[in-house]
Amino acid sequence: MRICFVTDGSFSEYTERAAGAADVVICGFQSLGEVSYEQELRGETGYFEDVAILSREKKCAVFAGCFTNARGIRRKSVVAAERGRILGVSDMVNRIDGGEYRAGAGVKIFDTAAGKLGVVVAEDFYFPRIVETLSVCGAEAAVCVFEQFGDALEQTLARAHAFFCGIPVLLCGYGYALAADVGGKIAFASARSPCYYDLVREQEYHIVETRRRGFFKTRRKEF
Repeated sequence: MRICFVTDGSFSEYTERAAGAADVVICGFQSLGEVSYEQELRGETGYFEDVAILSREKKCAVFAGCFTNARGIRRKSVVAAERGRILGVSDMVNRIDGGEYRAGAGVKIFDTAAGKLGVVVAEDFYFPRIVETLSVCGAEAAVCVFEQFGDALEQTLARAHAFFCGIPVLLCGYGYALAADVGGKIAFASARSPCYYDLVREQEYHIVETRRRGFFKTRRKEF
């Protein structure tokens, strides 16, 4: 699976200089900026259409970060498209300390030709259960679109999520992109835009047994 990370410039700038073929294109929040649902529906803007067109022309899946505005309710979101069709929009589901951006509802996995890809939006990356849920529900990789990285926290979390949840983590933010493998190692990192990474699918399953109290069942009496 060939992954293209777009970490700088607008979406239109990327489409003009896009060269290499990829199965999945992941764009940071700078690519689309703010998107108003009302203006999109009235045809005054065409951000989602641009994403769909790129996915059709490149015959790939595209995940692009944006700040959606629904009648004044602003959210951090990722729009997904494949081969000319919008698959859906995934919103950040955790709002920290009453921040500017509201929480959405539910995490999403998109079934694409490249595989089942789960989406992690911005600060949701700080919540381990998000990636764990995607893994349990069958995602083959976690696509995280972030804003801007800190010192080393996001790298550490990417490695931890990939190791504990058993799925590769693909992290794209402003000015930097990385991929962590299921062994908990950084398999790829680059500050170039666009940059390309060939993801090798790794699916390992193990039987894990634990002993714990509770779950007591009363034996049924014979008739």
